[in-house]
Amino acid sequence: MKFVKKSRVQGITRWFRLKYNHLLRAKGGPSIVAKGFSIGLFIEMFTFPTFGLAAVLILPLVYFTRASLSGALVGFLFGKIIYLPFFFLIKKMGHWLLPSHFAHHIHFHPAWLSNIVKDGVYLILGGIIMGAILGLIAYFPVRWILEVYAARRKEKRKRRKAVLASLPKTDADTLK
Repeated sequence: MKFVKKSRVQGITRWFRLKYNHLLRAKGGPSIVAKGFSIGLFIEMFTFPTFGLAAVLILPLVYFTRASLSGALVGFLFGKIIYLPFFFLIKKMGHWLLPSHFAHHIHFHPAWLSNIVKDGVYLILGGIIMGAILGLIAYFPVRWILEVYAARRKEKRKRRKAVLASLPKTDADTLK
């Protein structure tokens, strides 16, 4: 039998499939993974304008809530994908929540820098509210999907075990 070297792409694909299966079969069950997903989505919604603050916030939050870090990273990446459609809603929510006179208290010498900081504050505040809402909404479907997957996997294993039990015993099986 000849050994065939796999390409780097095949190795990466296999690694992603392995990590995907680890995520689906995580200890603690679907609720821990769903909790991590919700945390990642929540953090992404309000840390997008802060450029890198997310890692500092995700790690302790996942640790203290005993959630799944890999689930949080998946939720964080999913949040990056859906951030743009929610951008204007987040900004409007930030404008609605902060008083109108708040913007007069932020002054920087270049006017453009002042505008960037004001918009960032609006995005962070609106993102906290939107992230909390989306995180709560996302928790239940993610948990349900993972529970359905676990139930199907359990049923499949039970069927496979029943088929193996129904096969006739051979002499090799009795010697074990």
